[in-house]
Amino acid sequence: MAVSISVVLLLLILAVIFLRSGGLKVSHALVCALLGFFLAGTSLAPTIYDGVSATADVVSSVKP
Repeated sequence: MAVSISVVLLLLILAVIFLRSGGLKVSHALVCALLGFFLAGTSLAPTIYDGVSATADVVSSVKP
């Protein structure tokens, strides 16, 4: 749960930065958000979740 909230916050911050800098249009952000909602309802959602979780585990285990 904490990983998914962190990822959502990171993506939200990136979207706001891109919107403000002009690199991302509102329509593009809307399409990306809708794609995320539709992907969450498919059979691919557990695979995506497992991949993000595994990546987060690898990143958290790396020591600087």
